Amino acid sequence: MAFTWDSWIGTITLIAIAVVIAAAAVLLIRLLAALVARRVSWVRDLARRVHRALWVSALIVAVWIACALTGPGESGSWPGVSRLFLIVTIAAGAWLLAALVSFGFETLMAGEEGALVGAEGRRRRTQMLVIHRLVLVIIGVIAVGSALFSFPEMRAVGTSILASAGIASIVAGLAAQSILGNLIAGIQIAFTDAIRVGDVVVIEGEWGRIGEINLSYVIVNIWDERRLVLPCSYFTTTPIETWTRRSDRIMGIVLMDLDWRVPMDAVRERFQEIIDASPAWDRRSSSVAVTGSEGGFVTVRFVMSAKDSSDQWVIRCEVREKMMTWLQQEHPEALPRTRLSVED
Repeated sequence: MAFTWDSWIGTITLIAIAVVIAAAAVLLIRLLAALVARRVSWVRDLARRVHRALWVSALIVAVWIACALTGPGESGSWPGVSRLFLIVTIAAGAWLLAALVSFGFETLMAGEEGALVGAEGRRRRTQMLVIHRLVLVIIGVIAVGSALFSFPEMRAVGTSILASAGIASIVAGLAAQSILGNLIAGIQIAFTDAIRVGDVVVIEGEWGRIGEINLSYVIVNIWDERRLVLPCSYFTTTPIETWTRRSDRIMGIVLMDLDWRVPMDAVRERFQEIIDASPAWDRRSSSVAVTGSEGGFVTVRFVMSAKDSSDQWVIRCEVREKMMTWLQQEHPEALPRTRLSVED
């Protein structure tokens, strides 16, 4: 029996040759990357990141070409098999492109992690995270659309839908109310700088930090390790309280209802001693004032500054506790009490 490329033996032989060539090409690329990595360190990380996607893409293309040049390429079922190869190749190419994009964005964020801190750093990081996810979604949509439009039937349906302005407007309107509404809100959050990853916020009466901003929802890390998941549209339609809009610095307030006999000069002196000894006070501002005198008590307000919300919480608790203990021990007459007047 004479050997021919149209036979199954010829097909298997050519597939093996194509796989060897694809493997040699991938290994050559890795070798070149290793040589370049001696001068440019990030090339090694890039090669490691796209390694699997590159192997899969090269093998699929190699087998596709080998089958097209041999017996399967001349069979009646080849158009369907070829379309299947095309769809798998599109998926593998989208995987490879997504890996390249993800590596690029992660490298940018890692390079700016030490350079940008505070509010500006959170703003840049939030924008890059949202853009990164948006680019990945676009890659996925293009890949799915390319795969679907490889079918002539789908191409005809797509053309007729796009040609109908009425149907297109209805579809866009329905989508904008749900998926596209949150998608647009997510992009709006990133570029209007309303909230950023790491911001301290008070939402639904809960104190926490913005942990993650996706294209459709935002995760808030509550202080007690719970997670609050909210749609992006919530942040564009509902007022929220943020403590780190322009700076991490914040003022802390402690209120105490005390008796009218409280010695204010001694209270001010003790308060200053407490915050002077506290590492949580940033030395910017402090004050003590009587802000109310109703209901048989006087309200004393202690104000102190801190470099961020964590230190603010610490110094507030410290001032409250130490002032309470000092009043109990040194000036019990200043503690709140209720008076009754009994007449004969």
